[in-house]
Amino acid sequence: MPSFDIVSKVDAQTLDNAINNAKKEILNRFDFNGSKSTVDLDKKTNVVTIVTEDDMRLKAITDSIISRMMKQNLDPKSLDFGKETIASGNMIRKEITIKEGLDKEAAKKVVAKIKASGLKVQPAIMDDQIRVTAKKIDDLQAVMNVCRAEDFGQPLQYINMRN
Repeated sequence: MPSFDIVSKVDAQTLDNAINNAKKEILNRFDFNGSKSTVDLDKKTNVVTIVTEDDMRLKAITDSIISRMMKQNLDPKSLDFGKETIASGNMIRKEITIKEGLDKEAAKKVVAKIKASGLKVQPAIMDDQIRVTAKKIDDLQAVMNVCRAEDFGQPLQYINMRN
């Protein structure tokens, strides 16, 4: 039976390129001249750590990261902005987590939307992805269109199309 998987993944190399481009942009900006701002990406935990002096610079850095991600064709919905904490001295620290995989709540929303569409398909939640099977490929393509039309709070990719 034809099937495909719905996942939510971020390409690690493309994300690294976007973060590095944002760092270069920040270093070259006039308003960051003499600033002690840092942006670090922990590739193992997929966390971007920003340390800077004030809220204005923090906002500029996050905007730069988002714009660079969009230029690299990464969806900024995959970013989970944490709370701002005070680091040593007068510095502000913010951690941004990159969401990987579908959590249970998002997967349940996707499955409910697929079932509500009335298409003759069988969605099944498997760990951090959803496998959708059907008798016809046209039904699977209709499921993709239904999922693209809805906003689930995470970017979705459709992989492993099998006939």
